Amino acid sequence: MTPSDLKFTKSHEWVTIEGKTAVVGISEYAQESLGDITFIELPAVGKKVVKGTSCCVIESVKAASDIYAPVSGEISEVNSMLESHPETINVEPYAAWLFKITNFADTDTHGLLDAGEYDEFVESEQ
Repeated sequence: MTPSDLKFTKSHEWVTIEGKTAVVGISEYAQESLGDITFIELPAVGKKVVKGTSCCVIESVKAASDIYAPVSGEISEVNSMLESHPETINVEPYAAWLFKITNFADTDTHGLLDAGEYDEFVESEQ
């Protein structure tokens, strides 16, 4: 079940806004498509990111996949626990956040999909 309190991108990242911070992870569909996740290269804290551009890489037994910034801003925190335990994403994709972005414009969240829209999008891709 896709959590209704999250927003999504068409590149399968989820985002939740906590005050002035965007918390980012990958969807259950993304982690299932990747298979067993073996490595994650997180962005550096302080790095400036641009909405829609690659800022992180996840590797699995199947492939390596870029993770894209859902909003433009600055990386304020990364989930460093994932560096030693990347498989956590396979177990809890909606709890295993990857990084947090601050200093983004509220308008950057326009165009993010709600859970129903994301589910329809995933269905259309299959």
